[in-house]
Amino acid sequence: MLEIRHLETLVAIRDGGSLIEASERLHVTQSALSHQLRELEERLGTQLLNRRTRPLRFTTAGLRVLALADDVLPRMRAAERELRKLAAGRTGRLHLAIECHSCFQWLMPALDVFREQWPEVVLDLSAAFSFAPLPALVRGDLDLVITSDPVKLEAVHYFPLFRYELVLAVARHSPLAMYKYIEPAHLQDQTLITYPVERDRLDVFTAFLDPADMEPAEVRTTELTPMIVQLVASGRGVAALPNWALTEYLDQGLLQACRLGPDGIWRTLYAGVRVEDQETPYIQHFLDIAREVTFKTLAGIRAPRAGR
Repeated sequence: MLEIRHLETLVAIRDGGSLIEASERLHVTQSALSHQLRELEERLGTQLLNRRTRPLRFTTAGLRVLALADDVLPRMRAAERELRKLAAGRTGRLHLAIECHSCFQWLMPALDVFREQWPEVVLDLSAAFSFAPLPALVRGDLDLVITSDPVKLEAVHYFPLFRYELVLAVARHSPLAMYKYIEPAHLQDQTLITYPVERDRLDVFTAFLDPADMEPAEVRTTELTPMIVQLVASGRGVAALPNWALTEYLDQGLLQACRLGPDGIWRTLYAGVRVEDQETPYIQHFLDIAREVTFKTLAGIRAPRAGR
């Protein structure tokens, strides 16, 4: 009676926290997901989800099926990975470059897991802050590029990893902390602290300030996220950073995170690979690991939208 898709559905509901988020993760409509859940409950003769609570809560029966899913699905994925290794061979090369300074928080644990499971794949990691990585990817110098600014190239395929909100980090005593959301004009008298990369690769300019034809009073750069946080916390500037990169500092009470614009600025992080390599088993496995690690460790991220 129980099928793999049923287990995957319940896990997606738990991990997403809602039917809407689960439907996005599974790339189905909310209506189809609800129908599948009702059908399963009818098959089992018991309710799996208490739909009257917010957030949704699983019944005792639902928790039992979830326990089964947590046991079975990882074992199935592990078996599938082993079969792919047997089919494709164990050797290969995965040379990565990242365009985001804050990616190390989740990328290093993902690489550790990958290295254990693909010990004969040669790993190399470069920080693509001082060179253009996509031409290097097309040439074959790199095998995968992590970026939030995909450039449409015939030779490159982009896999979405997750969506995140770009927020403005301000000192807790800053007048900006009182606003419901930040408008571009609010930064005209502020020092904007950024990573040392080109302006056209910074979302705070391309997606927020430039469309409004606004400029900050000053731009200051530093390479390290902890240094940016210290500068912001001491009132020496503001910084636009991914919401998940600020979680630990917000928990410590060092900063306030402000939404940029009334609807916020949401970006998608992608992994770009050469078209001919997109089905390579160890690359596909690395993407699976990266998604699994990020959704376990990062707060405030969302699944990519279907088709993106």
